[in-house]
Amino acid sequence: MSTEFLDLPQLISAGGTVRLPGSKSISNRVLLLAALADGETEIRDLLASDDTERMLDALQTLGVGVTSSGTECWTIKGCAGVFPVKQAELFLGNAGTAFRPLTAALALAGGDYILKGVARMHERPIGDLVDGLRQIGADVTYLAHEGFPPLHLKPAKIRPDGVVSVRGDVSSQFLTGLLMALPLTGKTVSVDVVGELISKPYIEITLAIMARFGVSVEREGWQRFTVKAGSRYVSPGTIYVEGDASSASYFLALGAIGGGPVRVEGVGQNSIQGDVKFAEALAKMGAVIEMGPNWMSARAPAGGLLAIDLDCNHIPDAAMTLATTALFAKGTTTLRNIASWRVKETDRIAAMATELRKLGGVVEEGEDFIRISPSTVRTAAIDTYDDHRIAMCFSLAAFATPLRINDPKCVAKTFPDYFERFASVTRAAPVIAIDGPSASGKGTVAARVAAALGFRYLDSGALYRLTALAAKRSGVNLSDEPGVAAIAGTLDVEFSEADICLNGQPVGDAIRTEEISAAASKVAALPMVREALLFRQRTFNTAPGLVGDGRDMGSVIFPRAPLKVFLTASAEVRAQRRYKQLIEKGLSANLLDLLLDLQQRDERDSQRSVAPLRQEVDAKLLDTTELAIEAAVNQVLMWSKEAL
Repeated sequence: MSTEFLDLPQLISAGGTVRLPGSKSISNRVLLLAALADGETEIRDLLASDDTERMLDALQTLGVGVTSSGTECWTIKGCAGVFPVKQAELFLGNAGTAFRPLTAALALAGGDYILKGVARMHERPIGDLVDGLRQIGADVTYLAHEGFPPLHLKPAKIRPDGVVSVRGDVSSQFLTGLLMALPLTGKTVSVDVVGELISKPYIEITLAIMARFGVSVEREGWQRFTVKAGSRYVSPGTIYVEGDASSASYFLALGAIGGGPVRVEGVGQNSIQGDVKFAEALAKMGAVIEMGPNWMSARAPAGGLLAIDLDCNHIPDAAMTLATTALFAKGTTTLRNIASWRVKETDRIAAMATELRKLGGVVEEGEDFIRISPSTVRTAAIDTYDDHRIAMCFSLAAFATPLRINDPKCVAKTFPDYFERFASVTRAAPVIAIDGPSASGKGTVAARVAAALGFRYLDSGALYRLTALAAKRSGVNLSDEPGVAAIAGTLDVEFSEADICLNGQPVGDAIRTEEISAAASKVAALPMVREALLFRQRTFNTAPGLVGDGRDMGSVIFPRAPLKVFLTASAEVRAQRRYKQLIEKGLSANLLDLLLDLQQRDERDSQRSVAPLRQEVDAKLLDTTELAIEAAVNQVLMWSKEAL
């Protein structure tokens, strides 16, 4: 798993407009049918993502003419159902929307092909699709485990007109793959669905796109689908890909939770995608929904969101967004008929339950349902299981608490710039970052500014002092970097106006001794300790805002802080301030020793390899050598009015 992460501050509002990327489901269906069609197809607004890259790579390997005329515009030269390359090995990553339909098409295309994917793809069942293909005469061999990829496909011996049976309760992609491939048989073939068909809206997408390419499928309810002999795909010329309705769910939920309105463009009431009905589910929770032909918007209800009990067969992917939205609803939300979650990029029922519990949610899970009751939300690091939808839907939890999203780049599967779009329509709790050398007065200024604004206060230097004190009390040598980092990662710290508590005990004076001050500077130079305290510091960024002081607040901890201040003073003045402070507390002190110590500490802090002390380019300089504390506080408050 990737060691990368994205830390999200607590959000305080959402509003704005987002243009959606193209639908993954539509994009890969259109790509395959354009390749199988007679004629050249220009595809506009195609989704640029890992899944579509896998399909495009596969089509090129198979000899299909693929030309890009821009990021979202492609021209496909169809092969009229006959792939030029008859023998190939294809790697399809974890792209189910590429693997399943290509399996069906290549099984009936008359060539010798091997289809592989990532380890998770080899855990996703495909046996029901293979069973259906074998009923037509396909020659498919499992290369590892029965019922799962990788697969070896050899030329099929197509049987006379007949009926194929396929289960409908595992994945709609099996039926989609069969239906899209049946015109290649040249026969009349009917597909009977055994059991309840899940994800019906995705089958409607398949039928609508097949019709755009000239193949009409006869159906009897949701139980039998027939493709007539002689059916063949013909290019429609130019085809536009709708915005992704599943991706719309995150932004609509942002509006419903964060005030709104948030408007999504590219999908609306004229959409062929079933996930537009996510808006109806939000409306049942109380959200105010508006909709046009090609847009939708959502805003929060005056009285807050309410829990729902919903059969989610019609919105299986978007329903995941309801699971995190449930953390903000009054009552217990139950999402039913979601068994298909278990055979997606990960076991989504188990994954969602695990991560929701990390946040404090009370969760019950079953084979085909999940039940969520909100509780006091606590901060957490969210694991994403290489699943794009888990990363995106858990971003909503930032309205309750700062959180960490591990492996955020997994969103590239369908929405590579999701977090940039997310940031464009959300407003985070603001941060005033005040950095500067020791004894410059930044702690006093920061605390008073925080009190004046009603913001939280973070004395980051205290965290390093607390780590040094805890290490000393535990007998851990400061040269033991892993040991000190372990202590830093488990600090039980509580800030208050009166004091600082470590493990419930006041330690405000204990961490201000010169011994601990020197130790804290050494501790702060340890990369593992800084990493352990990075997220801890960011968790202080909650509503209504934060004032943090330290040596790397603006450079490392809060690089996007709307106001950064570099507060300094001459070494001589700082030594005099420290001397006066210690004498007033009844502690012995030597002015020359303090000056030398400050000068040495400045040198260490500015020269260290990890987060050296420096003024950021976008930070405002505040020199307090000849400035009273009150004047310094007023200056920062004046800057805050302009920046926040």
